[in-house]
Amino acid sequence: MKPTPQLAFALIASAALMAACGKKDEAPAVAEPSAASAVCGKVTVANMNWQSAEVLANIDSIILAKGYGCEVELVPGDTMPTLTAMMEKGQPDVAPEAWINAVRQPLDAAVAEGKLHYAARSLTDGGVEGWWIPQYVADANPAIKTIDDALKHPELFPSAENKGKGAVHNCPSGWNCQITTGNAFKAWGAAEKGFVLLDTGSAAGLDGSIAKAYERKEGWLGYYWAPTSILGKYQMVKLDAGVPHDKAAFEACNSKTECDNPVKTDWARAEVFTVMTDRFQKAGGPAVAYLNQRAWGNDTVNGLLAWMSDNQATGADGAAHFLKTQPEIWTTWVSPEAAEKIKAAL
Repeated sequence: MKPTPQLAFALIASAALMAACGKKDEAPAVAEPSAASAVCGKVTVANMNWQSAEVLANIDSIILAKGYGCEVELVPGDTMPTLTAMMEKGQPDVAPEAWINAVRQPLDAAVAEGKLHYAARSLTDGGVEGWWIPQYVADANPAIKTIDDALKHPELFPSAENKGKGAVHNCPSGWNCQITTGNAFKAWGAAEKGFVLLDTGSAAGLDGSIAKAYERKEGWLGYYWAPTSILGKYQMVKLDAGVPHDKAAFEACNSKTECDNPVKTDWARAEVFTVMTDRFQKAGGPAVAYLNQRAWGNDTVNGLLAWMSDNQATGADGAAHFLKTQPEIWTTWVSPEAAEKIKAAL
């Protein structure tokens, strides 16, 4: 299966939750552009193999080329191979959407050595995962704010195959989040409260269950994550776990297949940054200032991914659509001179 935000989040970001993350609550220092050069020159940009990263790489390609005169080459990428190559070989120059939790310690070391630099947070609100319900269910039941609240009402989230039971939709089979969701199901005592854990089989099956619930205005409860196209098409509300993320317990038990006593714990928020090499930080000139400024939120990304899904659009299509339709966002990332050049090119 092609790694979309689903795979990126469920496989990579979930691994990130189990990895030693260093000083997780401290944002890395943002790189400052060198005054030595105002010429961008050649730049290689990692085109990661999931949808949100693909469209961001294409947005960067257009803005860097048309706004700052860079000679841009998009190169195939994935989180671990790309960041490892940047640390060891200094290529590619830019990773636009790097989910850094899983490799935070070696990345911090590379930054401390001056090999790499953190630019802006790609996702201002980070990668998010947890249990969600449809907006219309939340509106009709304002008292449901937390996972515990939802589990008091199995009748609102009926199981089609187990009459009289509520259903919690699990993460797709084979993904790490299938394990963590199963352990959360046990930690919250969902079975004792009248629920069954429903195997959705695949990402398509999970997405289809949300679409079906929305079409019929039925209750739905289960695991999901952001940013994704589904959350751009269907308004969903993330339930409060009611407890903070317990990193030690999560790593010791909740993320393990054999976990006899899982505990209630929120999911960790994945940190997502743009990472650049020292070579480009020194040679990129004003283009570096753009990468230090360029950031967007999950709501914006979700909406764009939904448009791409509906229109079977490529990353290049999505980038052009975003730049043409949402200048109020991207013009805040660039200089006025660059903005005029980009608009003229579009």
